[in-house]
Amino acid sequence: MSKSIKPPFNYETALAKVKAAEDAWNTKDPEIVAQAYTLDSQWRNRTEFFYGREAIKEFLRRKWAKELDYYLMKELWCHTENRISVRFEYEWRDAETDQWMRTHGNEHWEFDDNGLMKRRDMSANDYPIQESERRYR
Repeated sequence: MSKSIKPPFNYETALAKVKAAEDAWNTKDPEIVAQAYTLDSQWRNRTEFFYGREAIKEFLRRKWAKELDYYLMKELWCHTENRISVRFEYEWRDAETDQWMRTHGNEHWEFDDNGLMKRRDMSANDYPIQESERRYR
């Protein structure tokens, strides 16, 4: 996610920030993704709460070890000066069961003055799909 896109956000810069986040997450590289967050970034991911880049990297390594063939779509929902909310949907194949899944939900982001995300609050639901039902490849 580009940290060169800084608050205050307007529609175009918020949209660019969301696209940069989508692109970064689709690399599935925790090192790349974590650079978009402050050193003490606060996260809620479903029922997990954690802080900081190292915890983010650890979480993402676990996530992508389980969620194979991950592909994500993010869509701008709304924005203010230093906050963005998105709707997202992604598909993945469970490493243990080989079952295809679709996950959808919302994220609320808050940024510091340098364009790094200092807070991420995520809610999501998963449901099984057939491989033939995939939307993202």
